[in-house]
Amino acid sequence: MLLCRHPVAVASAVKQFLEFIPLLLFFLVYKLEPRTLELAGHTLSVGGIYSATAVLIISSLVLSAALLFRYRKLEKGQWIALLASLLFGGLTLALHSETFLKWKAPVVNWIFAAAFAASHFIGERPIIQRIMGHTISLPAEQWARLNIAWVLFFLVCGFSNLFVAFAYPAIWVDFKVFGSLGMTLLFMIGQGLYLYRYLQEPEPKDLKE
Repeated sequence: MLLCRHPVAVASAVKQFLEFIPLLLFFLVYKLEPRTLELAGHTLSVGGIYSATAVLIISSLVLSAALLFRYRKLEKGQWIALLASLLFGGLTLALHSETFLKWKAPVVNWIFAAAFAASHFIGERPIIQRIMGHTISLPAEQWARLNIAWVLFFLVCGFSNLFVAFAYPAIWVDFKVFGSLGMTLLFMIGQGLYLYRYLQEPEPKDLKE
């Protein structure tokens, strides 16, 4: 496959997958039948929104530490996701209200949308070109269009998460996980098809060497 010939693209895809791990763990714990466990002489409630939120915070911290150890830095988007988990998750636990956590996905997506939109006017290149420019060669107009597509994607994700969270509270966690994942996969597939003809083939090694 063409993607496999581009190590940077593969590494980026792997990191994006890893970033879904805290969300998947959150979903699994949320779906557990609420129960109380005894651990080292302490009682621990497992199952439901609050234990799931605690797992989301802890797993986000562990994943961020692992990425920081592996790559020696976190990208800005990863910092935003981590801080959002700490802020909205912490408020959810402290005030015992899931309303705060419902705002996490919309706010994070809108922050990304604003950042991608601002990059058209701040800096020499749009954000998507800074991310992918070393593996793909595109005309400036195509980079601008692709960046706008990301802005629209983040806006749609934000508003759809907000709508489902408050209009259909019974399924908002399911949508938060599988809806967001599904939208991301569909968008990435569409982007891949759009960019396919622009992917740079690596130059073959000189067999005479």
